[in-house]
Amino acid sequence: MSSDRCKLDIVVERYDLDEFETLYDSVDDRLLSRWTGKDGTSSDGYRALTEWFNKRLLKTVYDENGRDTTGTRVESDYAVLTGDKELLREEVRDDLRASGINPEQVQQDMISWSTMRRHLNSCLDGEKQVGGADSDWEQRSVDIASKVAESKVKEALSSLDSAGTLPAGTRANVGVQILLGCPDCQTRIPFEDAVDRGYVCKDHFPVTMTAEGDD
Repeated sequence: MSSDRCKLDIVVERYDLDEFETLYDSVDDRLLSRWTGKDGTSSDGYRALTEWFNKRLLKTVYDENGRDTTGTRVESDYAVLTGDKELLREEVRDDLRASGINPEQVQQDMISWSTMRRHLNSCLDGEKQVGGADSDWEQRSVDIASKVAESKVKEALSSLDSAGTLPAGTRANVGVQILLGCPDCQTRIPFEDAVDRGYVCKDHFPVTMTAEGDD
């Protein structure tokens, strides 16, 4: 690929993650199988797959540097590295540096929910059956709402064009973006970015765990 190469592909190659895949032919095969549920198990959503991928990356780095991965070490470190408690995060970073690991690079190489979504849908051309408890219906609902709004705007433009109120209005490109606003300040953020980051406003909303260093 060119400079537009997918971040997930780059990370898989950089850390040889396919070499550590035992149940499937490759990381891509695992992600696609788990997302679509074609291996006979219940399908996983983008966020669950993103967390799995980032933890696999972290465990690989730990193994290569002789850092203990028994028990809940990987899970607990991941929770801190992707959390919002800066003091705890810096303590883990210092601990990683002492083990010869560059924590900033590892965090930068972790992927986000939106990267996983693009990879499955665009890079792998995946298709997922609608339905089931974990079928990412929230994103699809917003996508449908955006398309309906776009259709209504185009209808309005056609009417305004015919009436002469907005000549050639139908030639305009129409784009609909769902924005979420903070009730306590002027922050406005696209829906996809809010889900990706895990919060609407960092100052006035609870912050969930999200991966840092997205492309």
